[in-house]
Amino acid sequence: MNENRADALQTMKNIAAHPELYIADWKSKQKMPVIGIFPMNFPVEIIAATGALPVIIQDSKEPISEGNSLLAEFYCGYTRSIADQAAKGMLDIFDAFMNADHCIQLLGSVDVVRELLPDKPVYFEHLIAAMDDSWTKTQVQEKIEAFIIEAERVTGQPISDEALLACIQSNNKNRQLLRNIFAARRNGDAQFSPAELQAMIVSSMIMDKNEHSALLESVLADAVAKPRDQRIRLHLSGHFCHAPRVELFELLEDCGAVIVDDDLYTGARYISTDIKESMPPRMALADWYFARNETIPCPTRVQKTVDWDSYLLNALDNSGAEGVIVVMAKFCEAHMFYYPELRKTLNTHNIPHLLIETEHEGMPVETIRTRVEAMIERIRRKSPTRQITQESA
Repeated sequence: MNENRADALQTMKNIAAHPELYIADWKSKQKMPVIGIFPMNFPVEIIAATGALPVIIQDSKEPISEGNSLLAEFYCGYTRSIADQAAKGMLDIFDAFMNADHCIQLLGSVDVVRELLPDKPVYFEHLIAAMDDSWTKTQVQEKIEAFIIEAERVTGQPISDEALLACIQSNNKNRQLLRNIFAARRNGDAQFSPAELQAMIVSSMIMDKNEHSALLESVLADAVAKPRDQRIRLHLSGHFCHAPRVELFELLEDCGAVIVDDDLYTGARYISTDIKESMPPRMALADWYFARNETIPCPTRVQKTVDWDSYLLNALDNSGAEGVIVVMAKFCEAHMFYYPELRKTLNTHNIPHLLIETEHEGMPVETIRTRVEAMIERIRRKSPTRQITQESA
């Protein structure tokens, strides 16, 4: 691997693993605020247009201790990790926090942040989940204006349409670079591992977008496609708000699978949709909220004309995936409510699938391995060509 390319990739891995180091370095150089953003729908371009750094808050790999006494055990691992980080001072590096999503568990963790960090502004505006009502678009436009006013107040910096457009353009470029990499994987290129792709996405959530795009361009400068092997092709689906553990990716590969596509938040969902540069930027940000759900529907949103299961069937056709691994964060209510519909659709179309629940601490590796191996064996038996290939090997 080219040295510059290897260095750029390693930089993204390091930042994804230790965002606090990048944030501290950025603040010391730029002398501007860093705003913590809760997933999944806050338009970070608004914060960037003030000159501040928007950072989507990641879960910590540290075991949860304090957080377990601040939130009930039936809160998901991500929200309990947020509470844990707040209690341990790990969120002190942020100057303010902003949230646009109405998830009861997420709001619980936001309340903990508000209680434990009383000197930090914590702002919440709910982007409506019902996408079809006649007044929805007007309300979303009003919320975008409210976000802008609050960002100006917190940072002390005005937001011009010119600054917004520049940030929209830089974010679009970053998404496009990442989408090109994901499209190559979908079309058979295996030069980047699932862990490397996730590091690219997570580091994008943390970094200044121009800096991140420069790293991506270094990675892609000498890229040479690597044809994937004959392992079983799988699609990963779900897992909102935070990244699955890398160990899960490694386990799937050890079992004889290759991930060819996904709709993870720290994956294709995050980079799915550009903001229209031809529209007035404030209107474009509101339009993007709806366009994202049409590109990759989300079970946290309600829209009659799109649904996640139909999207998934089309995605499988496009990638040639032979099965689906549904990765669900334990106690994720939105995903739990929608999963029966998804399972029904996959069963109706005779698509092999497996539900894996994840927790913050620990992963029952051998139990998951047995279930994945059984699923892969079913796929092989389903395909005569697969059986011949296996016997020849």
